[in-house]
Amino acid sequence: MNTEFPTGLSAAEAARRRAREGPNELGVERRRTVTRIALEVVREPMFLLLLGAGAIYLAMGDAHEAVILLGFVVIIMGVSILQEMRTEHALEALRDLSSPRALVIRDGSPNRIAGRDVVRGDILILAEGDRVPADGVVLQAHELAADESMLTGESEAVDKHPESDRVYAGTLLVRGQGLMEVTAIGTDTELGRIGKSLERIDAQASPLHDEVGRLTQRLALIGIGVCVALALLYRALRGGWMDGLLAGITLAMGILPQEFPVIMIVFFALGARRIARQRVLTRRLNAIETLGETTVLCVDKTGTLTQNRMAVAALAVGERILEVRQLGTDALPERYHELLEYAVLASEIDPHDPMEQAFHRFAHDYLASTEHLHPDWSLAREYEMSPELLAMSHLWQGKPADPAVVASKGAPEAIADLCHLDDAGRRRMDRQAEALADRGLRVLAIAKATSGRGAHWPEIQHDFDFEFVGLVGLADPLRPEVPEAVAECRRAGIRVVMITGDHPRTACAIATAAGIDGDVVLSGAELAGLDAGERASRIASVGVFARVTPQQKLDIVEAFKARGDVVAMTGDGVNDAPALKSAHIGIAMGKRGTDVAREAASLVLLEDDFSAIVAAIRLGRRIFANLRQALVYTLAVHVPIVGLAVLPLIFGMPVILAPIHIAFLELVIDPACSVVFEAQRGRDDLMAQPPRTPAERLLPTVQLVFSLILGALTTIVCLLAYREFLVRGTALEVARALVFVVMVVANAALIFSCRSPDPLWRRAGGGLSGARAWVVGSTLVALAGVTLVPQIAAAFAFQVPSPVLWAAAFCVGIGTLALFEVAKTALNAMHRPRTG
Repeated sequence: MNTEFPTGLSAAEAARRRAREGPNELGVERRRTVTRIALEVVREPMFLLLLGAGAIYLAMGDAHEAVILLGFVVIIMGVSILQEMRTEHALEALRDLSSPRALVIRDGSPNRIAGRDVVRGDILILAEGDRVPADGVVLQAHELAADESMLTGESEAVDKHPESDRVYAGTLLVRGQGLMEVTAIGTDTELGRIGKSLERIDAQASPLHDEVGRLTQRLALIGIGVCVALALLYRALRGGWMDGLLAGITLAMGILPQEFPVIMIVFFALGARRIARQRVLTRRLNAIETLGETTVLCVDKTGTLTQNRMAVAALAVGERILEVRQLGTDALPERYHELLEYAVLASEIDPHDPMEQAFHRFAHDYLASTEHLHPDWSLAREYEMSPELLAMSHLWQGKPADPAVVASKGAPEAIADLCHLDDAGRRRMDRQAEALADRGLRVLAIAKATSGRGAHWPEIQHDFDFEFVGLVGLADPLRPEVPEAVAECRRAGIRVVMITGDHPRTACAIATAAGIDGDVVLSGAELAGLDAGERASRIASVGVFARVTPQQKLDIVEAFKARGDVVAMTGDGVNDAPALKSAHIGIAMGKRGTDVAREAASLVLLEDDFSAIVAAIRLGRRIFANLRQALVYTLAVHVPIVGLAVLPLIFGMPVILAPIHIAFLELVIDPACSVVFEAQRGRDDLMAQPPRTPAERLLPTVQLVFSLILGALTTIVCLLAYREFLVRGTALEVARALVFVVMVVANAALIFSCRSPDPLWRRAGGGLSGARAWVVGSTLVALAGVTLVPQIAAAFAFQVPSPVLWAAAFCVGIGTLALFEVAKTALNAMHRPRTG
């Protein structure tokens, strides 16, 4: 068997080929260009209303007003396109991160790259669970098999052999490992020729999207009815169909909740990018809203809680246990040579598994000058581990005249079964295994056997006459940040459960060190003996699941779901995919995880780090809290717009707002929501609150009432100010300008009040952060322009007020902040709102 490791292409040559032949893509995805976004924006109801108002002004002979409105159309369109492009860039970055991966050999070293960066001539390392990124020829194969059903329709896996067989883009490796040389990429692959894509995942509507959609539809229907009624009322009270229609359009622009779905997309897309900065990739945006509902977090031990840096810590042969740390520079005693020899023979030749790498490193250090290493032997057959037998064996052939040698490693109980140990032997092995496991070591047993020459070797491991060799204890240090992260989960009301294939005592030792409750342990064997109802009741007190097979992870997830828990589950293997898909939030390991696990998961850890999961949950709660506050603000801002469009007409007062004024306010609302609220850091106690229940609405009644109260207070203040200005004999155009100042400044004050459910006086950071300063500052500058610059003010039907009156109106607007805070304090006293 050829075991030579190829050097592959150089990085420079790969770059030249990619520049010449393009990326490894089946075709340009349907990504939104600037033109496409512009066309979508133009079709928005708000722009249609603006264009309709401009047409009415033209019909009334007011071309000047129509041109100004058209200018606002261009400005708002530009702002909307910039916001949409920002969202699209965030999604584009996520798409690049979530593309299929490839382990390529460049300059003689393995490198993990995006599948789109693979070029013709690359040498790729293939492993079980990977999705093949390109077409190519198999160079090496160790029991390699691929599922090619997406190309051929055949469900049976196809065995792949070196030199003669090919593998194809998009197919899934279901067994073994190997090397391939890429011969075709992109549209030149078999998959590209038949015009299929590697992945088509349709985004399912989430409860949050449905809720926002229903709220938007209801407000839109109410708005249509009110607008028609207003137009008719205007015609009846004041005459003039055109003016009535213009009043109706003004109200429609004020009540139309077009921001709601936009806010949802912006927050989730930019939120996913923030989560990606924590090295967590969001493959499905809907998972963001579920993060704050998580009640149970099921995690692997190895590589998630621990560092996945295995090192041989102890060797046990006979009655003796050797502590490796005591060796120092001394030679390894002869009695342990055979144990290490067969541990290496039971591992892969060029392993990727950290445990097998630890065996190879240790053997290189202590057996290099002995006869116990066999680089000239060839691997003749592999016997894989199975749920029924947690052991794997390798059959090696040395000289043709010599019998084959079999090396096996696995769980101590599985090796004891293979070796048919008597009761005394089992008790001795169990004592040693438990002593090592109590120290948090992963314990493996090693066995050996011989077999006759020829190709007629046994089909199953049990048919060999195995002899027990000894035990190996491997240390995998706990990640230093894990205890604090587990404690943070506990404070947040999230129960952390460890699921591992390790010995129960090993699992308990690591769980205790991590701060996970390890008092109650349930083994895979015990789990298998329970029905669904018993599982749901037993797991209520279980903190550690040990000796669990990947298939049993699904049973655990289903049992937690049956109890009403919202479950997040980590996994990395092919067999983990059902559990990851079943969990409310499937979390795949990015480094050691398979493509199958990644495709089934909602989140992917780019660094296999438990603390990253906790950071993602924290950000998920923050995103939801910020989204809620943004909608509270948006709804509150629209109330005075509606009020000032309707109430002056009912009370016989001159009309205040025209379409151009609504257009100006739209320029204030969108940046406030997408810039200020999305960038909020969130409350300090977000992770000190219990998880949000799935039934909790995005805008519960108390938040809805709070929003309407804030909007009503703004409306009342503006109307009272308008009436006072008119009573004092202020010119109508001046009074309109002053009320507009009050309204815009009050809306700016709303940003400060709505950014948190806590009153300003109870929290720090209530002042001008960078985002708030930018939005508020630019709003006030624009307000000063439209009310103090005569040429611009005239376009808004304003007359420039005196500096004293303008300052008075400004102070009235600022004063609304005190009213908002009083209302918030009173409402909080009656009901403490939730944010996460």
